[in-house]
Amino acid sequence: MSKSINNLENINMASLSLTAMPGLFVLLWSTGFIGAKFGLPYAEPFTFLFVRFVLTLMLLIPLTWLMRIAWPSSPVLWLHIGVSGLLVHGTYLGGVFYGIYLGMPAGLAALLVGLQPLLTAAFAGPLLGERLTPRQWLGLLLGLVGICLVLGSKLEFGTSLFSGFGLGALVSVTAALLGISLGTLYQKRYCTTMPLLSGAAIQYIAAGVLLGSGALLFETRQIEWSLTFVLTLGWLVLVLSISAILLLMALIKKGEASRVASLFYLVPPVTALQAWWLFDERLPLLGLVGMAIAIAGVVMVVRKPKERKLKEKT
Repeated sequence: MSKSINNLENINMASLSLTAMPGLFVLLWSTGFIGAKFGLPYAEPFTFLFVRFVLTLMLLIPLTWLMRIAWPSSPVLWLHIGVSGLLVHGTYLGGVFYGIYLGMPAGLAALLVGLQPLLTAAFAGPLLGERLTPRQWLGLLLGLVGICLVLGSKLEFGTSLFSGFGLGALVSVTAALLGISLGTLYQKRYCTTMPLLSGAAIQYIAAGVLLGSGALLFETRQIEWSLTFVLTLGWLVLVLSISAILLLMALIKKGEASRVASLFYLVPPVTALQAWWLFDERLPLLGLVGMAIAIAGVVMVVRKPKERKLKEKT
């Protein structure tokens, strides 16, 4: 009897852990924007990210060997993984960090790049031959309306949209949005056989070369090694670049990757909540309404129709 109770408790704990994992992944992912806000006063963005990638690789490569994860055997696959890394990590993180460095609020940056599922869905048709349903097209439109409302809420009478953070910040974060969207499609098309852990290492190597070159050409490469910067860097390396990837591997192994994808739309509001609590970043009512509309649009795009779910089950 007691053995049955113990088995039941173990099953319940495993089920509870599996249920909590996708939400935990989103929570961890959203802290990346907060980490940028904390660390950028002490290092320029490309320098910051280059150091982060070097430290990540110093842990990730030995971890790959210890776990006996295979490396890609094809040079062509190495090339494709490298290109995806330039887009997904180099352009995306470089654009986000540079935009926040130029003054864009972390919550607004998260919202802009949080439209990635919308843009990916729009590109998937011409690039991958995937067709959108009318509901998904409506979701794309709602996402566009929502982001316009958020940006419009930043306006005050007689001021420019870019007076708070500058046109350069908006261009930079828009480049990040394009990078993560095109990178996702590129990886889906050319890197389907990529081993996740060793593939991530290759992506970080490619992105590190790109951002290291940017730091060498455009930055002073000076770092103020304060306690705040060291703790922030440690969090981004250990929690974001290592733990979040291992958590994603566990989710995929348990068959929960689709839940992670569907929960990505929660990253912007979670980031906005954290930014409000830590930095007193606030959006006016119009901006909050726009955020809700944009999130609704993302949900309409990424959520599968019931008919498709039934077909997949059968």
